[in-house]
Amino acid sequence: MATGPPGFSIATGEQEGLAVVVPRGELDIATAPDLKQAVDARMDAGQDVVVDLRELDFMDSSGLRVLVAAHTRAQVDGTRFAITRPRPDSAVAKILAISGLDAELELVDEL
Repeated sequence: MATGPPGFSIATGEQEGLAVVVPRGELDIATAPDLKQAVDARMDAGQDVVVDLRELDFMDSSGLRVLVAAHTRAQVDGTRFAITRPRPDSAVAKILAISGLDAELELVDEL
């Protein structure tokens, strides 16, 4: 488990052949590089990746940028990149909806 600023962490693992990355806390300009590194490492290894957003309390445009970059890279590489849908009432769900990315990115309800 990687840790960044207080209250932020990233857990990683595997489930059903997918690399699972779970950021917790606040994903912002200070912590987005940590998520990028975790996702890139798995994609570099040729793994399909799922980022689980259900444990995030907050995400700003820096976090969105990491998700869009991974989505684009997966399309180019021919791998899969998906996002576990955040809690419907969360600030993270709201930023995905406001940005319109909830319709562009592959969101799944379960891993």
